[in-house]
Amino acid sequence: MMATGNKRGSKRPSSSTSSYTSTITTIIFIALCVLGVWMLTNNSIAPPQTTFTTDTNTDTKLSTNTDKEDQTTTTSTTVFEDNPGYLPNDAIQSDDPKQNDNTAEAAAAVGGGGGGDTKIEDAKVVGLQGQGNNKESEESRLTQNQQEETDHDQNQQQQQRQKQEDSQNQQQQQQQQEEEKVQVAEVTNKESENEKNTNEELMIKQQQQEDQISNQDNKKQSIQQNDDDAQKQLQEQKEKQNPPNPDETNTNSEEQNATETIETQQQSSSSSSETESSQDEESRQKTKTKKTKLKRTKEHKPTTTGPEEPVLAATGTKPGIPKESTESKKTWSTQAKQSASEKERREDESKGKESIYGYSWHLCNESTGPDFIPCLDNEKALRKLRTTLHYEHRERHCPEEGPTCLVPLPEGYKKPIKWPHSRDKIWYRNVPHKTLADFKGHQNWVKVTGEFLTFPGGGTQFIHGALHYIDVIQEAIPDIAWGKNTRVVLDVGCGVASFGGYLFDRDVLTMSFAPKDEHEAQVQFALERGIPAISAVMGTQRLPFPSKVFDLLHCARCRVPWHIEGGKLLLELNRVLRPGGYFVWSATPVYQKLEEDVEIWKAMSALTVSMCWELVTTRMDKINSAGFAVYRKPITNECYEKRKENNPPLCKTDDDPNAAWYVPLQACLHRLAVNSDERGTSWPEQWPLRLQTPPYWLNKSQMGIYGKPAPDDFLQDYKHWTRVVSNTYMSGLGISWSDVRSVMDMRAVYGGFAAALKDLQVWVMNVVNIDSPDTLPMIYERGLFGIYHDWCESFSTYPRTYDILHADHLFSKLKKKCKLAPVMAEVDRIVRPGGKLIVRDESSTIGEVENLLKSLRWEVHLTFSKDQEGILSAQKGNWRPDTVQASS
Repeated sequence: MMATGNKRGSKRPSSSTSSYTSTITTIIFIALCVLGVWMLTNNSIAPPQTTFTTDTNTDTKLSTNTDKEDQTTTTSTTVFEDNPGYLPNDAIQSDDPKQNDNTAEAAAAVGGGGGGDTKIEDAKVVGLQGQGNNKESEESRLTQNQQEETDHDQNQQQQQRQKQEDSQNQQQQQQQQEEEKVQVAEVTNKESENEKNTNEELMIKQQQQEDQISNQDNKKQSIQQNDDDAQKQLQEQKEKQNPPNPDETNTNSEEQNATETIETQQQSSSSSSETESSQDEESRQKTKTKKTKLKRTKEHKPTTTGPEEPVLAATGTKPGIPKESTESKKTWSTQAKQSASEKERREDESKGKESIYGYSWHLCNESTGPDFIPCLDNEKALRKLRTTLHYEHRERHCPEEGPTCLVPLPEGYKKPIKWPHSRDKIWYRNVPHKTLADFKGHQNWVKVTGEFLTFPGGGTQFIHGALHYIDVIQEAIPDIAWGKNTRVVLDVGCGVASFGGYLFDRDVLTMSFAPKDEHEAQVQFALERGIPAISAVMGTQRLPFPSKVFDLLHCARCRVPWHIEGGKLLLELNRVLRPGGYFVWSATPVYQKLEEDVEIWKAMSALTVSMCWELVTTRMDKINSAGFAVYRKPITNECYEKRKENNPPLCKTDDDPNAAWYVPLQACLHRLAVNSDERGTSWPEQWPLRLQTPPYWLNKSQMGIYGKPAPDDFLQDYKHWTRVVSNTYMSGLGISWSDVRSVMDMRAVYGGFAAALKDLQVWVMNVVNIDSPDTLPMIYERGLFGIYHDWCESFSTYPRTYDILHADHLFSKLKKKCKLAPVMAEVDRIVRPGGKLIVRDESSTIGEVENLLKSLRWEVHLTFSKDQEGILSAQKGNWRPDTVQASS
């Protein structure tokens, strides 16, 4: 036994030495494996941190911990202000080529962005990992390797050498199985199995990763310095402005604004390394994710909820206000100003439930209901009138501030009938008035036929139809030449405007007007039929038109006492009639022999002679059993100088005949132009040549509205609007022009927009603002018509009478004079349900208009901005408020 034992004992040192050597070898091998896995783990994170020295601050970029698709979306998405859809550059570009941006080139630069970066990033990830398409799976696999190798390190110290290879195979099998597990569950299970040594190693490795991140942050210190300063300034501002418990929604909005500002600054400073910064952002977020889930982070992790979490994750800041550049302070200041402006606009509104856009609207509380015209139905002002002898109560009396209430719709309102069928019939429910049908039905003005109001085309002086009457006038005075020499007509006391409605067949534009009197809704009937008309009266003030612009004037039983008070009213017609133009007077004094008629005829004859009007002819229309007289205005001052009596007198030399906005009437004659280059000395070119021909009285020495010589300015404006209408308005705004009949250009200059619509079955009311250059005579000269107006007041038309309103740089000028809310309420009043508004203006003004339109429940189809200029297209719906405005 002893011998045997000694023999074994003599051999033990050799065996022990060999076993010790093997153990050392095994430990070194395991250590190398652990080191290799650790290096592989760090290589997936470290290279992006150490390879590139110029990088963006990844702390400020929004990231995601999900999958590659989400990360690709984050790095490649660009935010635009608007999506113009199919909108040519003509929609907003200037005529000056120097002002036009190369939009297509910029779009190409944006479009070529994020896709390439994403592919490069994916390629690098595949090269590092060798397998897998999901970055989150790679992270899980690397974490698995790290922890499993540590476990094997402990097991190898207790197990025999023979089981080493089996353990490594088992590790690979477990790795494949554990890749499908939820990361949180995996970490929890591994924590329960790890022992103290494993935890220490993980802490060391995490500390090394943090040191690497810290080194990277030191490299970015110069970029972060400005952001830190901006954040401190913003935090101080927030602490001063915000109450102890700020509204969470506002805080989130502020944080998002700050984040976007920081992103913009950093992207501009490191645009050349966008791909590298994306990789660096991934590694940083992976590190933060592992530290959070393993609960090994040494620094305090802020607790946030809801929308604040992605903002804080992106900025890498502590809870509170994120980093923000000093430029963002301008936004906050602007927001405060906008809020103050909103409160001011709402000062006079009654209390009620606010809309999400900051405005609350109520139905108008007026006795006229759906037919409310603010400047004609101002009962408070009408009660103060001392007399109504001269129809003062039919004139304009506007409230000091425009109303901000909305006019209700008539019960059963329907989409208007299209032109030309609307000339013959309209929906009764749209204009539910029968009085005129009862009073004038026998004269074929209007009749009630079932659910329609029908218009046989007659009138008091042309019971059997307007077209026959129009032809009789042409036969009496061939020089009238409808649609050639005579293009623009003024119809006084128009009734339902059948005369003007049928002159369209002769290519003639007629401005029809009548007062809002006992002939209930006569002008409203005309507008609903698709015939141009306004509510006005021959009273105490001048008509809102320039002098010497109408080719022909017409009055058929218009009930105007032309001969009284020195012929003041007829002298007003003389002011607006073009020299050499005609006045057609169809009335009983022309052909009846009653005593009253005879007296009127004598007075009228004496007045016209003293005015130097020539009685060209009188004619009897046998079919209609009515007669008319035709007078012609002189073309020189010769007759005025030869009169025996200066009665009516000549107007004073400082009396401007073009002044027409609230100017009282005077019984005087304005002298005619003498020089051949003055307006009124020659007749315009025949239609349609006059449309595109600069007026003869424009000369090169006169500067146009846009800075060029006036004739060149005129032609350039026409070319501009022809291009814009053709390239944009016809197809780019979603307008069905076959449904459009009545159009208004709220700020016409030369009338180029209206001229560009010449070939459509539409008419355009050109409005020249009273504080704009007086170009209205030029509009008439080219065969179009229009009116003077101040948009701080209501327009003299009924509600729901226009299909399209067009406003080119109107509102930005207008808001310097008055509030926009009443103006938009007026726009809502005169546009039909389904009608459109087209706005071209400064971008800031476009935003204000859009906000107001949305509060009115209009559908904004398009907004597009470039170079601080924008375009907006919106459509009115049928929405009306449920509440009624409190009575004043």
